[in-house]
Amino acid sequence: MFPLNETVWSALLVGFAFGYILENAGFGSPCKLTGQFTLRDWSVLKVMFTAIVVAATGLQVLGSLGMLDLEAVFVPTSLVVASALGGVLVGAGFAIGGYCPGTSVVGVASGRLDAVVFFVGLIVGTFAFAGLYGPAIEALMAMGEVESGDTVHDAWDISPWWLIAAMAAALVGVHYLGRWFEQRYGGPIGADEAVCGEGGCTPPSAAGSHGATAR
Repeated sequence: MFPLNETVWSALLVGFAFGYILENAGFGSPCKLTGQFTLRDWSVLKVMFTAIVVAATGLQVLGSLGMLDLEAVFVPTSLVVASALGGVLVGAGFAIGGYCPGTSVVGVASGRLDAVVFFVGLIVGTFAFAGLYGPAIEALMAMGEVESGDTVHDAWDISPWWLIAAMAAALVGVHYLGRWFEQRYGGPIGADEAVCGEGGCTPPSAAGSHGATAR
């Protein structure tokens, strides 16, 4: 049995809390992710973009205070072409399947059949990629390497704080733009509708009795 040290326990606790929050916010339903692609619900982009800005700010603050060695933070090699191709494939998978790897696990834990199918496909695809991996795929994954730096502020030689300020401004714009689209297309999708589908979780009989009472 693997050792349950503090790192593992903290990861488990954070993971359970994160999954609980995702499910209660409706993110364990494919409606939320597909709602982003149909421009009806911008919750996914708002949450993820906010998380990026908060994480970037936190890293720079901790680095400035000497509490974190930013040079020790792992940054993968920037491969523009490979990342663009992977982004297109992942985006298509999100739009068609309605889940990302994380939300599919939440959906499986909630007993969603479509999440189980998506998760099985995820596992099969992972093993298929590993089995088919060879020189051709390796060459494809190495396309478009950025030699000037693996981060935006290194590649463009700008201060990280200017980059964070630009992202924060873009985040504000995304929130306003998202609100406009949500109002236009009848969003956002509430947690009740995301979990139980259109009409929410109120049984038809209960809805009818409420209507009769109102009349």
